[in-house]
Amino acid sequence: MQRLVDNVLAVAKESVKTITYESLNHIVRLINGISALLLAILPGKTSILEGIHGWELRPTFRGPKFPRWMENGVSSFNQFIHELSVDSDASSSVGYSSGEEDCDDNIIPASPLSQSSRVSRASSFNKFGRRQTRWTRLVFSLLLCPLKFLLGIPLYLFHSLCYRGVASPRDTHSSKLSRVRSTRVQALKDHFIQRTTDRRRGVIEDLHLAIEIYIESIFEFVHKAAHIVLSPSEMFRVLFGWFSSQSNGSEDIAGGDLNATVPTSTLGEDNPTPTERKTNFHPLNTDARTCRDVITELGYPYEAIPVVTADGYVLLLERIPRRESRKVVYLQHGIMDSSMGWVSNGVVGSPAFAAFDQGYDVFLGNLRGLVSREHVDKSISSRQYWHYSINEHGTEDIPAMLEKIHEVKVSELKSTHPLLEEESNGDEPYKLCAICHSLGGAGILMYIITRRIEEKPHRLSRLILLSPAGFHDDSNLMFTVVEYIFLLLAPILVPLVPGLYIPTRFFRMLLNKLARDFHNYPAVGGLVQTLMSYVVGGDSSNWIGVIGLPHYNMNDMPGVSLLVALHLAQMKRAKKFQMFDYGSAAANMEMYGSPEPLDLGEYYGLIDVPVDLVAGHKDKVIRPSMVRKHYKLMRDSGVEVSYNEFEYAHLDFTFSHHEELLAYVMSRLRLVEPARRLFRENSVRLKKKE
Repeated sequence: MQRLVDNVLAVAKESVKTITYESLNHIVRLINGISALLLAILPGKTSILEGIHGWELRPTFRGPKFPRWMENGVSSFNQFIHELSVDSDASSSVGYSSGEEDCDDNIIPASPLSQSSRVSRASSFNKFGRRQTRWTRLVFSLLLCPLKFLLGIPLYLFHSLCYRGVASPRDTHSSKLSRVRSTRVQALKDHFIQRTTDRRRGVIEDLHLAIEIYIESIFEFVHKAAHIVLSPSEMFRVLFGWFSSQSNGSEDIAGGDLNATVPTSTLGEDNPTPTERKTNFHPLNTDARTCRDVITELGYPYEAIPVVTADGYVLLLERIPRRESRKVVYLQHGIMDSSMGWVSNGVVGSPAFAAFDQGYDVFLGNLRGLVSREHVDKSISSRQYWHYSINEHGTEDIPAMLEKIHEVKVSELKSTHPLLEEESNGDEPYKLCAICHSLGGAGILMYIITRRIEEKPHRLSRLILLSPAGFHDDSNLMFTVVEYIFLLLAPILVPLVPGLYIPTRFFRMLLNKLARDFHNYPAVGGLVQTLMSYVVGGDSSNWIGVIGLPHYNMNDMPGVSLLVALHLAQMKRAKKFQMFDYGSAAANMEMYGSPEPLDLGEYYGLIDVPVDLVAGHKDKVIRPSMVRKHYKLMRDSGVEVSYNEFEYAHLDFTFSHHEELLAYVMSRLRLVEPARRLFRENSVRLKKKE
């Protein structure tokens, strides 16, 4: 009778799973097909999707692929459980995944996960670590609670199974305790966490896996209940075994903490302080790698330098250090971006790595404007934090970071060359070039001009500006509509909506996962890409690929102040590259000493370093005509300026791999070489003193 019940339940379970999975498949297929129809009739899609890897210009009505966790085309729940309960003896010979087979070629960046990246993520997100771990255990316990109870797994063994890798309940208490004390436990934990969380899943894949787990749990409950009804002795045996296991588990916990962390210390320290080894993973399978993770995964050195602005904002200046180099490059991102943009294309296609390989000390700037609201005032309100315009980027953020670079480089070069300051004759002992994109270009121009007006040194030797912001009067109808909306509703919107960002972790996680689905289902992704491109005037940048980058994650992501958007609207209306208009002559007089905001274009004659301007022929966000306007004003003001134009869209300057652009940027950087005579004179003088 029990065999008959087992067979019936097995057939019913697989039938329910098949029907559920196929129903979800049909729904997704329908959404994909409707998206394909809409994409087929939308105008201009060919130019928008042209050149973006992974998109189909003529999408078909095809069904979605199996999720990666069902690659064999069959139910994988048993395999999923098997990976969690893998025997610890096998872990000693198992290393970390190389990441090559785990990466999706359509996702940017295609860099592997590694042990160093997980450690760096733990240090970057330690404030979320405990909360995430507690929440993860609660969710996982709820998911597998029926299995835990009905299979008679004791509580302490259940947690060991899920988080410590203890596979067999037949182990003796001494062997379990010794295994806890062994470092192989941590290695096993890292192994199965890597196996189960190293691939980011989309929303559809999460639904597949969640449905399968719940079906397994329900049928296991029914299976146990049927066995208990048919065999009462079985019920007493399970209950007796469960209570006895609970009592044994209590003794084990009293004898030693199964979840205790292993203290570690750093060799060579005089007074090493034990620290907990933490492995941060993401239970919802979102990608939360940082710029540090990408850099260290690829084998490059990394240094994080906190910078505090004069108005209290805490910025992160990141570095790929060459401490002995006198060639320094500073890279500054644009709006709604971070330093990740300069390393997102990996070793071959990223400007930051290319500059480092050419012998430069590379610094990556990050402007204010993160959801985490990093500020010296920990209790700062959202309204206070987001109350800034482009003025603050150019007069607070960039000056603070460049002064920190100056401080760091002078200190390091002095330690190597003691007579450096004496022989420099007022010149900088290094040559600093800046590569800036979009809003970063406007910020760096504002920085140089305001520093020259204040008669302060700006430390720069050359500017390379990729599609710089500043002039926006030649734009499409959509931007014009947005301009009027902002200018009309700004007094109402600014107090109510200080910043444009996703405020909750859930919706940031959802965006991160949807970006994965957009890649898995080309018609849906193509439709979203097309609609987003319409919003920005038909620009063909890979907008879907950009929101799939790791810095758009559930823990933190860049945002933009509403005053920055208003500032851009003011520039567009005035047809000038000007500073922020505070709305009244009195307020402007107090800030600038004149009733009108400072027109930066009139002060281009103060720029005393060479400037290389680069425009994108397909750029619909900042059109080439607007970059040429910068060029004409600089040339007429006597600035040493060059202009070049490539067949790129707006985001192609940072998020796409173009060897032609990299070669051009590196050729402009090489025009600035630090004089080597100073080093030779210092060396000779030091030898004479010795």
